[in-house]
Amino acid sequence: MSAASTRPPRLVVGLGNPGAEYSETRHNAGFWFCERLADALGARFSHESRFHGLVANAREAGVWLLMPQTYMNRSGQAVGALARFYRIEPSEILVVHDELDIPPGQLRLKFGGGLGGHNGLKDTSAHLGTNDYWRLRIGIGHPGDRNEVVNYVLKPARREEQSLIDEAIDKALAIWPQLKRGELNAAATRLNARPAPPKPPRAPKPAPDGEPRA
Repeated sequence: MSAASTRPPRLVVGLGNPGAEYSETRHNAGFWFCERLADALGARFSHESRFHGLVANAREAGVWLLMPQTYMNRSGQAVGALARFYRIEPSEILVVHDELDIPPGQLRLKFGGGLGGHNGLKDTSAHLGTNDYWRLRIGIGHPGDRNEVVNYVLKPARREEQSLIDEAIDKALAIWPQLKRGELNAAATRLNARPAPPKPPRAPKPAPDGEPRA
């Protein structure tokens, strides 16, 4: 794997599936992040057929936002088209996606590496010709049975899980200024820190001899 790039992202891609029937499903966590980032940056999405997706240009931030409308397993068609047109290097791309191997409420920011069986990443890497781009992985948890994965990612999260996912997206949006300054390694250190385990309850102190115990 190449050394991690510290260039600010020029393209942020949210992965998901188009259509109202998929909008609330776990597989669309990348779309959720992109929509909220666009709101924060005051950018509006419009459909661009040449880029096979919904595109927003956040001019003041110097970044393009993309939500492919090609369905997950053909996401790279949109990513490759926009990146080639605007001459954006893979190392200047941040792809945001759902991640089965991370529990809801947690995030991981990483550069390059394996694709974890994610079809959106597989197609993106195929069209870019490399795995060397940044990924923001939004934890959605695992159903516990590999045979249930497709059904799981294409269903809405339970209410308590959705609340944790939304909080994780809040955390990711909070470090956007750091990403924009090119401080991606520092941002990764912040986001990737696992929450401390809860402290065990204190055992009650033994009562002195002669005193009643509760």
